[in-house]
Order: sequence, then structure tokens, then C-alpha cells
Amino acid sequence: MAALARWTNLSETTFLLQPTNAGADYYVRIFTPSSELPFAGHPTLGSCHAWLASGGKPREPRVVIQQCGVGLVSVRCDAPRLEFAAPPLRRTGVLESDVLAKITRALALAPSDIVHHQWVDNGPGWCAVMLRSARQVLSLKPDWTSLHPLKLGVVGPHDVGRDAAFEVRAFIGTGGYEDPVTGSLNASLAQWLIGAGLAKSPYVATQGTALQRAGRVHLRTEGGEVWVGGDVVSVIHGELNL
Repeated sequence: MAALARWTNLSETTFLLQPTNAGADYYVRIFTPSSELPFAGHPTLGSCHAWLASGGKPREPRVVIQQCGVGLVSVRCDAPRLEFAAPPLRRTGVLESDVLAKITRALALAPSDIVHHQWVDNGPGWCAVMLRSARQVLSLKPDWTSLHPLKLGVVGPHDVGRDAAFEVRAFIGTGGYEDPVTGSLNASLAQWLIGAGLAKSPYVATQGTALQRAGRVHLRTEGGEVWVGGDVVSVIHGELNL
């Protein structure tokens, strides 16, 4: 699986297996070209979409139960778009002073530019900072060497009247990579922002603007859980001979 993921060179390549947990519909393993992830948002919705399209039938009506590295994740399939229940955070709390110093240096920010900050790790290792505005978020040009090895989410509010509440960017210090749209990060950001009263449910986040991508992530709370939704379409059908 790791060798095939290196060959595809995609952000993530997923493999659907028979579940080992009796409550799951399938077991997914998620690989980047260099490592395996316990959880990620796009692979969750994309794998569920592919499983349903290939004839998969969930045990429970309207909900697919995915088994992955962080445990069981529910994916609703009866709404206008697929949406997953955000898994529990593995690490939370404010960022340490040395981590903040590293971030401000890498993003050429003054300490006062960061109005809130938090560990929001739900598997990949995310930390996050909130800036004063979406415009400030979009202006960032990270120094990748200084950011290594952090995986950093940056969020800032849009002006009132926009179709989205926040602009999000995801910087992967290892490898110097910006992710155009990130389900896992938006999930943990919503848990933080809604839980801290910094955002109201429901809201829409835009991501990828700086990369000329029009990402839209739909976030809401229900029953004490954060649900993360996005539109999924099949782009490529193919067959591999191994």
C-alpha cells in the first residue's frame, strides 16, 4: 500500500479493507507518499463516496461507519452532501511560547497579530492560530524552513456579508506544502472555534483561495458533535494491474 501511494504521488491514497470492528462498514487505511495517517477528512468523504458508488450498503440507514486509525467515524449520507462526525481531539490547549515564536517568525507576524491560538490535533498533528482578518490570512507567505516541522492551520474571519465566515490555510512545514482544502483541519478548527464561542454553528469556511482553488467546507454542530461536509464528485475511474 505504501509503495502504491508513493507511485500515485497524490496527497492521499486510500485502501478499503474488510473491517475488524463488528460495528464498521469498512476499514480504510490512508497513505501519503511518505507515511500513513490515522485520519484525514478528504479520504474519509472520498472513500465513503467511492464505497457507496461501488454498491456498498451501510448497516445502519443514512449513516456509514468507517473504521480507521483513530477508531470509528460516522459519515452521514442522507443529507445534500456527505459529512463526517469530527473525531475527538488527541491534543488541545494553548500553544507553548516557543511554538508561537516559531510561527510568528515563519509567517513574519508580530505577536499581537495572533489573537487566539490552540493545539487542534485530531491525528495529523495540527496546531492553529487565528489572525484578525481573512485578508491577513491570504497575505501570508510562509518561510518553510522556519516552519518545519509544524503542521499549521491559520484562520481569519471574513467581512460581514460574505458567503463564508472564515478563510483557512493549511501549511505543512515538513516538505514546504500548502494544502488546498483540508477536512481534518477544518474539523478540529470547528471544534475549537465553536466550543470557545469564536464561531457560530453552522458556518462555511473557504480554503484554497491563495492557490486559485475555490474550496468550501460546511461545518455545524448537532447532538454535541461537529459535522464536516463537502461536495464529492467522481473524477477518474480506472483499473490498476499490480
